Order: sequence, then C-alpha cells, then structure tokens
Amino acid sequence: MSENAATPSPASTVPLRPAEEAAGEAPEEPAGEEAGEAAEELAGEAVEGPAGEEAAEVGCGVTAGSPATAIAEVRVALFSALMQERSSVAELVTSLRAELNRYSPGGKLPSSRALVERFRVSPVTVSRAIAQLAAEGLVTTRPGSGAFRADPRAALPAPGDTSWQEVSLSGDGGPEVVPRTVDASGVLVTLTAPPPGVIEFNGGYLHASLQPERALSAALARAGRRPGAWSRPPTDGLPELRSWFAREIGPAVSAADILITAGAQGALATALRALAPPGAPVLVESPTYPGMLAAARATGLRPVPVPMDADGVRPELLADAFRATGARVFVTQPLFHNPTGATLVPARRPEILAIARAAGAFVVEDDFARRLVHDDSGPLPAPLAADDPDGTVVHVCSLTKVTSPSLRVGALAARGPVLERLRAIQVVDSFFVPRPLQEAALELVGSPSWGRHLAAVATELRHRRTALATALGSELPELALPHLPAGGGSLWLRLPGGGAGDGPDEPALVSAALRASVAIAPGRPFFCAEPPAGHVRLSFAGVSGAAEIAEGVRRLRTAFDGLLGG
Repeated sequence: MSENAATPSPASTVPLRPAEEAAGEAPEEPAGEEAGEAAEELAGEAVEGPAGEEAAEVGCGVTAGSPATAIAEVRVALFSALMQERSSVAELVTSLRAELNRYSPGGKLPSSRALVERFRVSPVTVSRAIAQLAAEGLVTTRPGSGAFRADPRAALPAPGDTSWQEVSLSGDGGPEVVPRTVDASGVLVTLTAPPPGVIEFNGGYLHASLQPERALSAALARAGRRPGAWSRPPTDGLPELRSWFAREIGPAVSAADILITAGAQGALATALRALAPPGAPVLVESPTYPGMLAAARATGLRPVPVPMDADGVRPELLADAFRATGARVFVTQPLFHNPTGATLVPARRPEILAIARAAGAFVVEDDFARRLVHDDSGPLPAPLAADDPDGTVVHVCSLTKVTSPSLRVGALAARGPVLERLRAIQVVDSFFVPRPLQEAALELVGSPSWGRHLAAVATELRHRRTALATALGSELPELALPHLPAGGGSLWLRLPGGGAGDGPDEPALVSAALRASVAIAPGRPFFCAEPPAGHVRLSFAGVSGAAEIAEGVRRLRTAFDGLLGG
C-alpha cells in the first residue's frame, strides 16, 4: 500500500494550469507555494490514508459512474501524480547538478520558465529542485533575479589531534558505582538504512507505504496557518494535545498529568534520570528494548534483568529482584512487548503494581505499540496508568511508531511530586517540543483520516505478520517462533540449539544474511546480561509487503544453508 498523492503532476503528464502559464516565474513567489499547499490540503481531506488506496485498487465494489467510483479514480490519479512529481524533482536535481560546472561562480542559471520548457516539468517541480540545490549549497537564489551558481566551498582544514579525549572521557573519578557508557549499537541496528537492494527485516518503523504521508503533509500545512503556530508553546505542551493524550490513556488521567515530549525515546531517558540516581539499579524485562538499555546506561544506571514468559514479566522473580537489589524503578512494556510481542495477562497486572508499591518503587510503562494493534487481536487492556490512583506508574507513549519517524511527538503521564521533577528535567534538556509539530499532531489526530489510517495499518500489519510467519514455517522451520503476536511489527525467533554448537550462532547468521542481501536484527542487544539462547528479530512492518517478505525469507534460507554447509 502507498499513500495517495496531492502534488500536481509534471507538465509532461498533465498540462499546466492556466494560472501557472500566466505566472511564469510565479512559482518562486510565496503565493505559488501557498496555492500548492492549499491544493494538497484539499485533496488530503478527500482521500487520506492507506485505506483509500486499497479502496481504489479494488474498485470499492461500486458501479462505474457512481460518486464512489469517481473518488476512487481521483485517488489513483493523485497517487500517480505524487510518484511522478517526486521522480521529476529527483531527476531534475540530478541533471542540474551535473551541468553546474558549465557556469562560473556567480553565473546565472536559466530562468524557471526556460527550465520548465526544456525539461517538460511543472513550475512547482523546478521550484523544488532549485530549493534542494540551494540547501546543498550549490546555488544561491535572489528574489526577483533568479538562481546563481554558488562560490566553491573552502577546503576543510586538516583534522587535529583528538587523542587527548580518550584520556579525558575514560578518567571518570566520580562516585558512581557504574560508569556512564554510551553504546548506541543496539539502536543503530534499527535506525541505519541498509545498502540498496537489501531487504530490511531489521527496521523499527512502518514502511513508507504504511505511513500517512499525505495526511501528515496536509496536517502540517494546516498547522502552519494556525494563529500563533510559530510562537513559543507552553513548556508542558499545548493544552489541547495534553487533553487528547489524557483521554487516550484513560478517564483517571487528566491533562494536568501530561507532559508533551519529543517522542518516546527522550521521554524514557527523562523518566530514568528523574527516578533513579547514577549508579542505582533499574529492573528491566529480559529481553527488552535496546534503546531503553542504552538510555539507562548513559545515565549511569545499572540494568538488572527480570525474566519473562509468554504471559509477560514473572511476578515472583520481579519481587525477588526488588528484594535483592533495592531497586526503585521497574521498566515494562506490558502491551505487545518488544521484542517478544507478549502481552501482560490480566491476572498479573494488579500483582505487578502491588509488588512495586510494596518496594516503594516506580513502574515506567512504555506503551509504544498500542496503535500498532493487529485487527485480529480483540479488545486491548487499558494502560497500567489507567488504574493507578497512587502514582506508581509513569506512563510513556508516542505517535511516532504509527505515523512517521519524523513526527517525534509523545507524552509522559505521572501523578504526584515526580511530575515536577520530570518537568524540570525536560525543560533543562529541551525547553519544549516545537509548536508546529504539536499543532500538526493535533490536526492529524483530529482529522477524519486518523481513524481510517489506524484501521488500515491494523489490517496490513496482520497480513504481513501472517505472511512472515507462514513463510518462516515453510522455508525455515529451524527457527522457533514461541509466540505469534497480535500487535507490534516484528517476530522474535530462537535459533536452533540455542545457537550453541548444533546450529549457526547469532553473529554468524546476521552476517551471512547481510551477505545474502537481507538485514536482520541480532538478539544479543535486547539482553542486559547473558542471553539464555541465540535469537534474531525480524520486522514485517518495515518491508513493502508479502512479495518482499517471501523473497527475504528465501534469502535468509540461503544464508542459513551456507552456514550449515548445505
């Protein structure tokens, strides 16, 4: 699935509008940009979301000539237009970049009208291509005069001697029991884009075809025209957005309990710094999210593992860990746990909170996957924070996972004195979340497209999960799948023999898979202590669909056989 388009088509496909022909150089003026944004916004409200494209592809089951058919045809046309526009901008940038050597520094490039006629593209395409070259520092623009080749960049100075930093950074004479370490390797596995042609089973975000790109563009355009959109927001976040997050968490939470954050990763780091001093132990599920482990260690905390099973963290072992360590913080993902996909069963929920209260400890609830539910999951349990009158739970959630990696808008929810400490740390670290992003998030979740997007993602994630599980069962039965999740975007697989002796070990399989042009996430970074067996995590949310899933599993089979000498 792909998001539908709202960008005007290139001139080679769709004739220029009379206004564009008459304006000539007008696309370089703000008025032309505003008109384009207004058109995108208008189209965006009509055909938002992956569900719209699916309806267009299947014809919606309506007869020719009906209004629904007309809407479906518009969806297809707009989607085609956006793909063509993106391709045209990239091709024009490549052509102009190759020709820049023909101009001396300060030399004037052809006018926008001349480029439109020569390359048979729209004025909007020309305007965007010139803007990209200007952002790269290759051209400069002068209002009313045109675009000119920029002066060559000065040569970079030779690097100095930075070896002294090794002594300075390692000479930590502070009183911390555990030295601060910054290891982002486990996070970078899911953030680093693989080389071209590599199937990305290690992704941590939705594939571009599942992201509501058009809805986001329309929301951002509307947000930018809101009164005061570029002024300083309240440090706690916009009141309307705080109220929205509070309603999503549950009726016991109010807007006064909410802080708007720049996504969930920063919120987790803020919570850990607020709740535990450097050197203190912090209890974590085993396995768990590598980004949280990295944040804890960077803060100087000592992660202590608490084993879990298919029903979530084991309460008796959690109680033992609190007694043994004196920890005052436990971090959990009770819904669609990353990486196992497990959900904390109802019987354990009150028990976990009671154990934490008895220890005088906080529970940090990372509710990252609530909006990544699959459409066959059934009713979801409420967040732990929804039934927590005593302020034991510090709740973290975000819009990022279900929208785009760049919509870094999330929330912290807490009650009692800890909220002031959380607020103080966030203000010191970042002042506030940029207001345009908050306004855009409000526009997005308040639009008719939001519910359609969530429903389409729920359906598509279930399809992809089933496709990956089926392909693995057929082609790679050696990889054990102990749990088939009803939410999230990945599968957690155990290597045969625990990856020790009678099967490929984990690093070898990850390396062999990459040589076979498929990227998978190793299991080791998900453990804060020695793992009980070798594991890998395969993402089905970050690939384009069932065909790519089948090809990726085929390549993984080849890599597996190569390690076994097959």
